[in-house]
Amino acid sequence: MRKMCLNLFIQGKGHHEASWRHPKASPLALTDIEYYKTLAQKAEAGLLHSIFLADAVALWDDIDKAPHNWLEPLTTLGALSQVTERIGLIATASTTYTAPYNLARYFASLDHISQGRVGWNIVTTWSADAAGNFGEQTQVSHADRYARAEDFMEAVCKLWDSWAEDAILDDRAGGIYADAARITPPNHAGPYYSVKGALNMPRGPQGRPVFVQAGSSPTGRNFAARFAEIIFTAHLVKETAQEFYSDVKGQAKQYGRSEDQVNILPGLGPIIGSTEEEAQKIAKELDDLADIEVGRKRLSARFGGHDFSNLPLDTPLSASDFPDVSTVQAARSRAELIVRAVEKDSLTLRQLLQKLAGARGHGTFVGTPEQLADYMEDWFSSGAADGFNLMPPVLPWMLDVLIEELLPILQKRNLFRTAHEGDTLKSALHLDRSVRSAKGDEQ
Repeated sequence: MRKMCLNLFIQGKGHHEASWRHPKASPLALTDIEYYKTLAQKAEAGLLHSIFLADAVALWDDIDKAPHNWLEPLTTLGALSQVTERIGLIATASTTYTAPYNLARYFASLDHISQGRVGWNIVTTWSADAAGNFGEQTQVSHADRYARAEDFMEAVCKLWDSWAEDAILDDRAGGIYADAARITPPNHAGPYYSVKGALNMPRGPQGRPVFVQAGSSPTGRNFAARFAEIIFTAHLVKETAQEFYSDVKGQAKQYGRSEDQVNILPGLGPIIGSTEEEAQKIAKELDDLADIEVGRKRLSARFGGHDFSNLPLDTPLSASDFPDVSTVQAARSRAELIVRAVEKDSLTLRQLLQKLAGARGHGTFVGTPEQLADYMEDWFSSGAADGFNLMPPVLPWMLDVLIEELLPILQKRNLFRTAHEGDTLKSALHLDRSVRSAKGDEQ
């Protein structure tokens, strides 16, 4: 029977913008590895499939009001792999500001270190501030970012595939360590990247890391349909989630992929209380701690730096209050969702910022564990989700509540697993494992 895939998204002290101010947030510093170790071990004990660390390659301009100084994800996952045994470990790395050879080495190393539990969240960096940190004079356009990503993917896949599965012989008596004929240099020469030599380490336990992707623009959907095995997506209402689900699965099928090889996980920021009233009280506590100007700055960043300072807080917004989404070079898919939500619900700026503060544009839920289980089951059974990218608003508090009060309900309904499965992240997700034979072909 099909069951939900559940991932824990770890960011800051939780996904609500004001989480760091809440009394139940962790007292540990965001640079303290013990904080991440505790969360990873809790998620593993709760049988979640994976944890995920996002990344940013520029300092946000609201650092005076909100912390963003989490640890670099790849090095952090290396540490977490040593204190966990079964849970998947997913990290973001950008195709815009990373060299294919370096990235292939990092993830192959992590796959060996974790014994096959690593996943790569493939992103194209939209932050305008990031460009200057990497010697770019201007922000890379949306179209160019994805064109680079196409070439990047071809290069890194050739690198991971440069070693045949059985290239290492380790014949100590005969004095032959590896069969050089089974190691094939990629000699990749693309429009953006050139890579000559083979990777300088053997193929990882999974062959390639699990591919994760989060773009939802038309270009991003097409990219995900061809490459992604997990898709993190943002939807505020079920109807848009269903449309996205149907579209991406359909495109994947057109590329010859089986639909069950593409797991679509909408983001979900749940606030749970023993009663609806208690949950609403918690939500209000967090919203009251949020800073309006932090929210306004983050909204501006989503729209490529557009100035929203002139908009009143309590007047209903319209699409005309936002720039033309087709011209946005930042997070275009998220910008589209925001404008659609404004049009659908006639939101004021204050209401919009509160909605975005809860889970940064992902879905939110406020209610009891039973009500949350109903919500998740409805999305799961109606073609909107294969599971969820869980984004607790306060960590570790709301993670504990999810594990102790929500997951047993899902298990009782036979919607979530009751034991870890498989030795690798791919096997846990029932994904196919590509194997390059001695002849160099894919099997």
